[in-house]
Amino acid sequence: MQRLIPTGDAARPVAFAEVPQPVPEPGEALIKVEAFAPNRGETFLLEQPRPELLPGKDIAGLVVQAAADGSGPGIGTRVVGHPAQGGWAEYAAVPTHSLTVLPDSIDSARAAALPLAGITALRLLRTAGSLAGRRVLLTGASGGVGHYVTELAVGAGAELTAVTSTPVRGERLAELGANVVHDVAAAQGPFDVVLESTGGPGLALALSKVRPGGLLVWFGQASRTPVSLDFFQLLGGPERVTIQHFHYAGAPYGSDLSALVSLVEQGRLHPEIGRTTDWAQTADTLVDLRERRIRGKAVLLTGGAR
Repeated sequence: MQRLIPTGDAARPVAFAEVPQPVPEPGEALIKVEAFAPNRGETFLLEQPRPELLPGKDIAGLVVQAAADGSGPGIGTRVVGHPAQGGWAEYAAVPTHSLTVLPDSIDSARAAALPLAGITALRLLRTAGSLAGRRVLLTGASGGVGHYVTELAVGAGAELTAVTSTPVRGERLAELGANVVHDVAAAQGPFDVVLESTGGPGLALALSKVRPGGLLVWFGQASRTPVSLDFFQLLGGPERVTIQHFHYAGAPYGSDLSALVSLVEQGRLHPEIGRTTDWAQTADTLVDLRERRIRGKAVLLTGGAR
């Protein structure tokens, strides 16, 4: 079968290789991958890839071999999955605890856009707690996670302000009900909750927008710049603010995938896909995703690439 493997070349970060099909563990199903969606964090890993790296966490496709232990869906079932790695390939072995069945109404491209960003959004909002009637600030909002957080938070009754780099990147967020600004400094606080994903100097500025006793959840560092906080400056800001580190990871993922699929099926969640193309274009798409030239998610379709 064909698999995309890292090259170590920033301009062409992956290339096709002919490799054996994966052999599933007893609790894994073998999936014929129809679509996959890279994440911006994966593009960073490709800059200096470790030798064993097999990229690919977000896939949708068809079960061609059911799990030997009897768990999970049977042969011929359409699924979306979140394997630990190895999804940028014609076939992927996925733990059944991290799969869920797809209804006919959801195509593989939309399904592939759900896992990492959607699971992150769900778990992030659970961390933030009830949002009805609360003022929320979301930084770095124009990626896949930001679109899901915005739609879910607004749907839960939050008054959400989203920070994006440009008006174009904020258009869909405004349609979803967010107040869009293009600099953290322009956000009109105070906020009950700040969801901060950029790091660098932006975090300290976002922290100054939190109300006394409020919460800042730090879930990313898209700027790739470390955060520096000054204790004495904090003394002049809001008191008793909680800063909470957040990382989405932790299997099993099946129940969260089921929740996301249900929300899409009900019309309450709409994957924002800025590009859908054949996986022959993966290398170029990864560069554009890394350089933030794609709004929302990018989805690659596996048919016909050689």
